[in-house]
Amino acid sequence: MRIDIMTLFPETVNAFLHESILGRAAKKGVIQINCVQIRDYTENKQRQVDDYPYGGGWGCVLMAQPLKSCLDSIMSTTKDLHSRVIYLSPQGVPFTQETAKRLKRDYEHLVLVCGHYEGVDERFIEACVDEEISLGDFVLTGGEIAAMAVADAVCRLVPGVLADEQCYTGESHWDGLLEYPQYTRPERWEGREAPPVLLEGNHDKIQLWRRKKQLERTKERRPDLFRAFVPVDRQDEELLRQLERDEKRVRLTEKPVCRPAEAGDLPDILAMVACARETLRRRGVDQWQGEYPAEEQLRRDIGRGECFLLTHRGEAAAFFVLSRLPEEDYERIRDGKWGYDGPCCVLHRAAVAEKYRGGEVSALMLRCVEEQARAWGLRCVRTDTHRKNKAMLALLRDGGFRYRGNLEISAEPGRDPRRQAYEKILKDR
Repeated sequence: MRIDIMTLFPETVNAFLHESILGRAAKKGVIQINCVQIRDYTENKQRQVDDYPYGGGWGCVLMAQPLKSCLDSIMSTTKDLHSRVIYLSPQGVPFTQETAKRLKRDYEHLVLVCGHYEGVDERFIEACVDEEISLGDFVLTGGEIAAMAVADAVCRLVPGVLADEQCYTGESHWDGLLEYPQYTRPERWEGREAPPVLLEGNHDKIQLWRRKKQLERTKERRPDLFRAFVPVDRQDEELLRQLERDEKRVRLTEKPVCRPAEAGDLPDILAMVACARETLRRRGVDQWQGEYPAEEQLRRDIGRGECFLLTHRGEAAAFFVLSRLPEEDYERIRDGKWGYDGPCCVLHRAAVAEKYRGGEVSALMLRCVEEQARAWGLRCVRTDTHRKNKAMLALLRDGGFRYRGNLEISAEPGRDPRRQAYEKILKDR
C-alpha cells in the first residue's frame, strides 16, 4: 500500500506517520507513506498557494493550480497502481471502519489531499478528486489530522503492519460492534478486580465472555450500531437472547456487600431457600426437597459465624454457608480424588434471591466465598451438588471449580444421596 499526502505541513505529518508501528512497517517496505509539500508546485516566486475567494468572504482559498501540479507529479510515479484521490473535508462522507476496509481492499495507492484556510478551489475537486471523506460533524483548521487518521486506519489493515490479523479483527467497529473491555496486571487494583474468567486459561470461555461484552457495550453505548448488527452464527443468536433475559433482571448499581449473617436476616435467608427449593422441584432436581436446609440448622450456621449474606443497597441478594469443620461424607469420595491435601473449607448451603438470579450476583457470591477462605488462611474450597442441578454445575465450572469425583451424602430418607464433588485450589496473590 502506497499513500501520498498532499499537505502544507509535511514535517508535522511525517513526524507522526513514521514513528511506532507504522514507522517500523515503512522501514520494512510493507507500506510506503510520502508527504508532499504543495508549496513546491506553485508557479510564482512568492510560492503562493492561496488567494481571496471570488464573491468576497472571510479568509483565503487554496488555488487549483498548485494542487493539480502536485497531483500530476505524484501520479507520474505510480505506474499501473490502482489509485484513489481523496479530499479530506467536513463536507465528505463520515469515515468508518468499513471505509478503511474498502480503501485497503480496492486500491493500491491513495492520495490524501489536505485542505486549509477556507477550503480549496471547487474546480480542482470537480476535475481531480474521486471522493471526499470527513472525520465527523466538526471542522478542523486543516486536513492533516484527518489524513493521518485515514492513513493510520488503512495501513494497520495491511498484512505485515501488525503482528497478527487478530490484532484488528477483534477491535471496535470491525464487525459492527465495539471492542470488549481489556485488563492487565495487577489482578486487583484499588479494590477493583479483573474478571475471573480471564485468569483461568479457558480460551473458549474467554472468547464467549468477550463476545458477550462486545454485544453488551454496543447495545449500551452505540444503540445505532446495535440495531444494524446481524448475528454471525448461532452463538451470537444465543448471546442476544441472553441479553434480552438480562434486561429483565435487576441491574447492580453498586457492588454487593458481603457480611456475616445475623439472626435478624433469617427470614430473608429462609425466603431464598424456599424459592430455590421450588425452582429445583420444577426442574426435577432431587435436592433440597425435604426439610433440608432447616431453620434450626441455619440458626446454628449463623451462630458459628459460618453463614454470610450478600446485600445490594441494603436488600438481601444471596447467602452462603462456609464451614471449616471436617466433612465426613467427603472422605468417601469415589471415581476420583481430591486435588489438595491441606486444610479446606466447605461451601454447604447457598442460594440467590429470585430477582437477582441469572446476573452477576451468583459469580460475585463465589468470589466472596474465596475471599472468606483466604481471610481464614485457607487455600482450598470444596463443595458438592446434584448432577441434575445444571445452574449450580455451570456456576462452579465458570468459577474455576474442578470436578473431582462422586459422593454419597447423608441425605434425608427417600432422597437421592448422589452428588458430584468439586474443588477449587486458590492461587497465591
